[in-house]
Amino acid sequence: MAPKKTIEIGAPESYINRELSWLSFALRVLALAEDPDTPLLERIKFAGIMGMLYDEFAMKRIGGLRRRIEKKNKRISSDGHTPEEELELCRKELHRQSVRICRLVEDELRPALVKAGIPILNYDQLNDIDRSRMRQYFRDSVEPILTPLAVDAGHPFPFISNLGINLAICIKDSGHKKSRFVRIKVPPNRPRWVEVPRRGFVPLEQVIAANLDLLFPATKKIECYVFRLTRGAKDDPWERIPLTEEEEPDLLPGSIIGMVTKELTARKFAGVVRIQVSANMPKDIQHWLIEQLNADPDDIEVWHSIMGLNDLVTYQPEGHPELRDPPHKPVTHPRLKKMDTHDTAAFFDEIRRGNILLHHPYHNFDTSVLRFLQSAARDPKVLAIKLTIYRTSSQSSIIQTMIEAARRGKQVAVLVEITARFDEAPNIAWGETLEKAGAHVIYGMERLKTHVKLGMVVREEGDGIRRYVHVATGNYHSGTARLYEDLGILSCDPELSEDVAAVFNELTGSIQVPDYGHLLVAPHNMRERFTELIQREAKHARAGRPCGIKTKMNQLQDPLIIQELYKASHAGVPISLNIRGLCCLRAGVPGLSDSITVFSILDRFLEHSRIYRFENDGKPEYFIGSADWMRRNLDSRMETIMSVTDPVIKDELENILSVYENDNITAWYMQPDGSYVRKTPPENEEPRPSQEIFIRLTSGKTLDTEPPLEESNITANDIADLV
Repeated sequence: MAPKKTIEIGAPESYINRELSWLSFALRVLALAEDPDTPLLERIKFAGIMGMLYDEFAMKRIGGLRRRIEKKNKRISSDGHTPEEELELCRKELHRQSVRICRLVEDELRPALVKAGIPILNYDQLNDIDRSRMRQYFRDSVEPILTPLAVDAGHPFPFISNLGINLAICIKDSGHKKSRFVRIKVPPNRPRWVEVPRRGFVPLEQVIAANLDLLFPATKKIECYVFRLTRGAKDDPWERIPLTEEEEPDLLPGSIIGMVTKELTARKFAGVVRIQVSANMPKDIQHWLIEQLNADPDDIEVWHSIMGLNDLVTYQPEGHPELRDPPHKPVTHPRLKKMDTHDTAAFFDEIRRGNILLHHPYHNFDTSVLRFLQSAARDPKVLAIKLTIYRTSSQSSIIQTMIEAARRGKQVAVLVEITARFDEAPNIAWGETLEKAGAHVIYGMERLKTHVKLGMVVREEGDGIRRYVHVATGNYHSGTARLYEDLGILSCDPELSEDVAAVFNELTGSIQVPDYGHLLVAPHNMRERFTELIQREAKHARAGRPCGIKTKMNQLQDPLIIQELYKASHAGVPISLNIRGLCCLRAGVPGLSDSITVFSILDRFLEHSRIYRFENDGKPEYFIGSADWMRRNLDSRMETIMSVTDPVIKDELENILSVYENDNITAWYMQPDGSYVRKTPPENEEPRPSQEIFIRLTSGKTLDTEPPLEESNITANDIADLV
């Protein structure tokens, strides 16, 4: 038998396809939803999250491939596929996973809900009394807001909105030989799950379908089918900005807002990339829909479960704590616990005593980051506050704090990134609200999306002006801070503060500096610095000195960084990559990546922080910040990564990395073929789920004295970050 050929660095075989790697991540999440040890209502919520993930993937990734094909973009992917080949592979895998989630919902989850006494029923399971109640509910609360739209010579086929649930109704009236088509949109402002007293719940579309005779009283025959469209997300607005020196775009704030507003309008009417139809819909009606929607026959997906699984996220009947994860309550950081909340100077006094590492959601966001900004807004010695907003919550206490600061006479500057995908409209509204309060608002940078996570407070003290900074890995979003795992450092180190000030000067005034000191800033020096750091470890390895690379990030895709990691592996550098989502590097392949390990942590919180550690001949260097090793992060966005010099914070980061590496129950390890296998502890080994360990460490509890908690799952709110 001939020896297996070694894969060359940079060859197509050395990369995993980006889109398929993301679907591999979705498969790992789906496996958690399938886990019978997970509490039932968490599994239901997870099934809803899977529906949301698949919707976003179809909108963004499949939509993107379709646009490339339409534009005749022949660029080959790093793994050697044309856009047409990628689209076909993605469709097949998405369909395979969709079949799997449908079977899970119908064969396991809905029967389990029946046993638990909180079923999602089909309408035909209701008795006569229940049907009478549902008919009255339909008359009183649903029928008045329905708008039947016929399709005939006088009525063109109606516009079908993205991700809405629709009824395709074929009716045959008395005196008419041919059937007529009528579309009814299931109203999104009515509860999707209609409660049947003492019985359970029934989907709203089934209530409507079962009572259509009230809408069409003169109809002899009514046939009803369910369908749902997914429209592709349009191009990022920044992709349409001219990039040549000869073309000078007009990028005044008003024009940026106008550009993004046009993008939102265009997205609403984007082309169809997926048509989900109920399994009972006849082929001729499917084909007719394809023609009316100007869609591809391959866009049809026959659905064998409840349509719009994303709504399962909202299926949370009252009570039943035994069917949910144990509640998690973030704790206040120990150094901030005994602080007088009315003493605004106390927070700054504590930061001067030493840097503070925050680890969310284990440390409370409100009593740390929010209190930092609130103290700044109310402290009479604070002169200015600067902040970047990429995503924030709908009732944002952060924004309200910035408004309060501006009204109190502070100089407030907020960069609101209005091209944050799917958050454009609320970000525009926040920007306008801040401007009315007197804040300086910057609506992003020319040609670059701003993804940095920085806050700065300028305070006048007895010995002069002092800057306080917050460098983070996550957004200033109080909602996701309870669901996402993230890190942040509060510091008043003069050198770091000066570097952060330089970044804000570039963000607000386009003032670029030659050296950002403690910061790696994309697109200026981050790629070069990371490349140098990886190459330095390879040199240490070749010289026999201590070496190693450990990282924690969300995604790894950049081909050049991957090549440098392969080269470092050839030199003998041990490399451990904790990557939650997609990873285009192949781990553990003989002759290519022998010394590289890739693993993914999936549990109740969404792993979101970025940590980079380089052994450096026994003098380890640590970095945290906003950027993954993705081409877009390194080349097409404003990003910041902070070099951590504080020995105390270094030790804390080392401990965090160690907890993840010792996880033996929620870690999934990549195999040489690109698949992932979940780690399981031997019978005689204590389970070490990393997130549960962090909960106990921050709450002061120990694994020895506390009973183990039920295993819990990843929770996602802002799906755009996942995709």
